[in-house]
Amino acid sequence: MTAYEIRVEGHLDDHWSARLGALTRNADGTTTITAADQTQLYGVLTVLRDLNAVLVEVRTPREGDWGLRASTG
Repeated sequence: MTAYEIRVEGHLDDHWSARLGALTRNADGTTTITAADQTQLYGVLTVLRDLNAVLVEVRTPREGDWGLRASTG
């Protein structure tokens, strides 16, 4: 099973965690959502689309690497 990390612009309110799962608000003004598998990923992306959320990044973290990558600009 592959996990996914989805990052969007802005800080989402806690009430969205019921539909999206665990939310992490980052210091850079983004929110990170972790999806356990591809099915959950598609569900999260559908909700984010409906919210008109700006997608920053979707990635499959390497084992032990769940931190956000630094932007090289």
